[in-house]
Amino acid sequence: MRQPSKRLAYLSAAIFSEMAASKREVAQKRKVYDLSIGSPDQQPESHLLETLVEAVQQPGAFGYALSEGTAAFREEVARWYQFRFEVELDPQTEVHSLMGSQDGLAHFALAWSDPGDLVLVPDPGYPIYEGSVHLAGAVPYPMPLRGENGFLPDLNAIPADVAKQAKFMILNYPNNPVSAVATLSFFEEVVAFAKRHDIIVVHDLAYSEMAFDGYKPPSFLQASGAKEVGIEFNSFSKSFNMAGCRIAYVVGNADIIKPLAVVKSNVDYGVFLPVQQMAVEALRADRKSGGANAVGPIYQERRDVLLSALAEAGWQIEPPKATMFVWAKVPDGWTSREFAFALLEETGVVVIPGSAFGVEGEGYVRIALVQTPDVLKQAAESIRQSGILTSRQNRKSPVHE
Repeated sequence: MRQPSKRLAYLSAAIFSEMAASKREVAQKRKVYDLSIGSPDQQPESHLLETLVEAVQQPGAFGYALSEGTAAFREEVARWYQFRFEVELDPQTEVHSLMGSQDGLAHFALAWSDPGDLVLVPDPGYPIYEGSVHLAGAVPYPMPLRGENGFLPDLNAIPADVAKQAKFMILNYPNNPVSAVATLSFFEEVVAFAKRHDIIVVHDLAYSEMAFDGYKPPSFLQASGAKEVGIEFNSFSKSFNMAGCRIAYVVGNADIIKPLAVVKSNVDYGVFLPVQQMAVEALRADRKSGGANAVGPIYQERRDVLLSALAEAGWQIEPPKATMFVWAKVPDGWTSREFAFALLEETGVVVIPGSAFGVEGEGYVRIALVQTPDVLKQAAESIRQSGILTSRQNRKSPVHE
């Protein structure tokens, strides 16, 4: 009997499918509060929708697009990086369009690793980081992200022989799933580490504009010498509520981008031209407004509402500085998986167990701020009424695993 590729065994869609199936079952019995997947629930701003509508009606709108993106798109990305981070980019060689960051990350591993190569990946981490490495036949080496180190990898703990063999490392700050942030000084350490061991740095900056309390996440490329060793991915999905449009970009070292561009030129024809025009308008408007288009305030309100309500219910959670997620420790006596499924069954609240993102995610759940403040309050009240936050050993209600 025919069998699919063995690579599929390393891809972690199982827990997400399992949670979705359980959610459907629970929804037949009670109200469900879905805080699982990080899909923005907001619409793009009206002027962006108007740009898209106008663009699709232009002659040639439905033709093939160049894989690298239009000149207008690449030039506007370069202008925005100068405005936002004071990073200079050559739009001809240091900017390339993508069909979403996930697309670029998956293809990057194919472009820069061979079977058996070592790649440094964060643990816990967004599934495509490790998944892309497996798809390329390479071997992921986990860099633990732990609370005692601010959820930053301890570069000094990476064995010298591993660092010597590693082709590239993947970083992501602000981070999904742990919602941690990194300082420019940390990125300076990364640059020094990369130069010392001849490692490419791949930084995912998808949450650059989703930050709170006046915090402005830095770009990895702001670090001195960063462009000599690395690249950075950024996306319109979260910053401009354009997740379904599938448009992003990679910027940085031209020689590192070139092999990725070769892979992409063989598998796609680029992003739909009207969507690129919409993206150009998004960046242009953000520059002209001085960054006032940032979605941060919406998610800051949601963060504050949810964490305040959960604190009243007895669940104390460290407030994140950025992203659309909350990384929360589970109550005593539970594993991440047990707690997530019991929470769904007993409260209708859907979250993702931290173990879905790697071994180091055990003991946590990821909560997505993808509902309105009123719904988040309702979800927190359902949790409070359930009594599930009580130590598992002291609970009187049944446990559903």
